[in-house]
Formats: sequence, C-alpha cells, structure tokens
Amino acid sequence: MNHATAKSKKYLSLGLPLLFLLLLAVAPLWIPPYWVVSFNTIFMYIILTLSWAIFSGPTRYISLATAAFFGVGVYAMAMMGQELPFPIVIALSGGLSFILALFIGFLTLRLKGVYFIIFTFGISELIRHLVLWWETKFTGTVGRWVLMMDYTTAYYFLLAIFVITVLSAHIIRSSKFGLALKGIGEYEEAALHIGIDVTTLKTITFAVSAFFMGATGAIMATRWTYIDPTIAFNPLFSFMPVLMAIFGGIGPFYGPLLGAAIFAILEEVLITKFPYYYMLLFGIILIAVILFLPNGLVGLLKKGEKRV
Repeated sequence: MNHATAKSKKYLSLGLPLLFLLLLAVAPLWIPPYWVVSFNTIFMYIILTLSWAIFSGPTRYISLATAAFFGVGVYAMAMMGQELPFPIVIALSGGLSFILALFIGFLTLRLKGVYFIIFTFGISELIRHLVLWWETKFTGTVGRWVLMMDYTTAYYFLLAIFVITVLSAHIIRSSKFGLALKGIGEYEEAALHIGIDVTTLKTITFAVSAFFMGATGAIMATRWTYIDPTIAFNPLFSFMPVLMAIFGGIGPFYGPLLGAAIFAILEEVLITKFPYYYMLLFGIILIAVILFLPNGLVGLLKKGEKRV
C-alpha cells in the first residue's frame, strides 16, 4: 500500500506540472487577448522572482541588481532587434547580462549583509544614470524605439524562458551545487573550510540567474515599443522580485513561484480597480504578510497540511 501510494504521488507530481504546462501552451487559443497580454507581465515577474531566488534563496545574499540585468536585456533588444532575429537577440541579451553579473559578482560577492545589498542597488542606479548620460551626451535623444513583437509570440517566448528557468532552478537546487549554496547560506565559513570554492560558486550562480533576467528584459522590450533608462532600469524591477519571494516564502522551491504568480495577478487587479492607490494597498498587504505570515504563503499552506 505504501509503495503504491508513493508511486501514485510520483506520477501526480510529474503529471500535474505537465498538465499545467499544456494548459499554458494552449491558453492563447481560447482566452481573450487582454489576458494574453496580462500573462506576459505575469510571466515576467515569475521569471524575475524565480531567477532572483536561484541565487538569493539558498545563499541568503539579498541582491538588488535585478533591474541592471533586466535593463541590459531591454537595451540589447533596442539596439540589435532591428538587425538580428528575435531568438538570437534574446540569447545575446541573456549572455550580456550573464557577463555583467560575472563582473559584478567578482567585485561584490566578497561583501556580506547590508553592504552587498547597498552595492548591488548602487550598481543598478549607476548603470541607469550612465546610460542616461550617454544618450544625453552622445546621441542627443533619450530613449529608443523597439521593433514590436506580436503579443502571442511574446507569450510563447516568455513561456519558454519560464520553463527553462523552472528546470534550471530545480536542477541547481537538487544537485550538489544546490547543497553547497545552501551550506553557504547557513554557515559560509564552514563551507569554505570544507573545501567549497565559495566565491566562484556564488559568482557563477549569480550570473546564471542574471541570464534569465536579461532574456526576459529583451522580450518585454518588444512589448513596450519605446524604452528609456527610467523604464528599462526601473528600481521596481529590483524590489518586486524580493517582495514577491517573501510573499510566497523563500524557503521551498515553489514559494517564490507561487508568490510571484499571485502577487502579479493581484497587481493587475489593483492597478485596474485602484490605479491611484494600488501601491498603498500593496504596502498594506505586504505588512500584513510579514506580521502574520512570516514564512509567506508557503507557511500558511504547511499549517493547513498539519491540521489536516
């Protein structure tokens, strides 16, 4: 009986995600165009949050550099999107963000705590103002037009990046590298003493997470058509993934994914219903979650399981 139960749970754990993925794949065929466009934004937040959690979840290094990597992808599409096919530009955008993250990682990942948080946020702001200065000084105009992509095509590109991000996060988490990252988060000095190359591991994981952020930025640029440094490097793209991960619960694998999905849908509803007060409502919801659900939605689900 126990063997049969374990086997059924295994099939269920594989079958449900595949069924969910199939529903997402056919969704543009039957849902209204408005919701296809909305799903693009939801996918964007889920990918950014899950990418952030790949590195920051196990290591407990709170990065606020997401806007930098996302913005690099946005500008890469703006500069190369009219010359090269979209898939190539998306891959190149992810690659550029990967290289930037390697550089930032080697500079900053020896810092800890609040120093790392401040430095990563400072990097995002530095790049934003540097791009603004460059455009003002050398191009004479601020902002760029981007070749537009059909919203359904953008949906499927984002769905592909979402699947790759989820698989990458799962593989990293269940591998020996994931175990090493968790060890770094729990006691970095001990991990260093047992032979883990802490700096290299943190830097590579940081760069892998940045790849997905840059690729997502490239896709979203084609939906905005016009971008400038304020749009591309918006600080909200650094803070929202952190808040969404906290909302869902940083610990388990599905926590950030769940938090990002619900939070993104909530944002869409609040912006539509309360366009002038949605940030205030966000703040109230987050304070309530932190006060009453310190482990996020995942903690609430676990409490429900225990009661059952």
